Amino acid sequence: MKRSAPFHVSADDSELFRKTVGPVKPLRTERFVHAPRRRPGRARFAKAGRLAAIEPGLTSRQIDPLLASAEPLSHRRPGVPESVLRKLRRGDYGIDGELDLHGLNVTQAKHALHDFLADALARHATCVRIIHGKGLRSGSRGPVIKSAVDAVLRQTSAVAAYVSAGHGAGGTGAVHVLLAAR
Repeated sequence: MKRSAPFHVSADDSELFRKTVGPVKPLRTERFVHAPRRRPGRARFAKAGRLAAIEPGLTSRQIDPLLASAEPLSHRRPGVPESVLRKLRRGDYGIDGELDLHGLNVTQAKHALHDFLADALARHATCVRIIHGKGLRSGSRGPVIKSAVDAVLRQTSAVAAYVSAGHGAGGTGAVHVLLAAR
């Protein structure tokens, strides 16, 4: 990536900016929620464990034919509080990675999802976005990629919860996935 030259602001521009903006009050930083840092030595998944946690969803052929393209996805593992699902729905977790499955068939999408989740777990990602699309070009078959993503995520033990993204982040054509800390 090419670095640009330092940006210089003239004294006149700086004065005009200060007059336009007016007096400012610094934000109180204690109002912001920061995710706790993980201890560097804490083990999560060994590579084989990460892959084993993802494998059942990859081999499954189970697809929900009743899943409508506009129907939002939502799921949480037993023991995951409803409040976590609400936070995920509100977008309180930062997105650590994104996968776009547009243009792939079901088999390709499952393999891409498997590789993406394995990589996310290896990077100790907390929350990721998966863009599966709404299935508008799938015709009478409905949203096949969306259904496959739903099936894979439900069967993947490394997934703590997931919900359809908000309107500005893909809506019912994407999901935010919270990965379980191991």
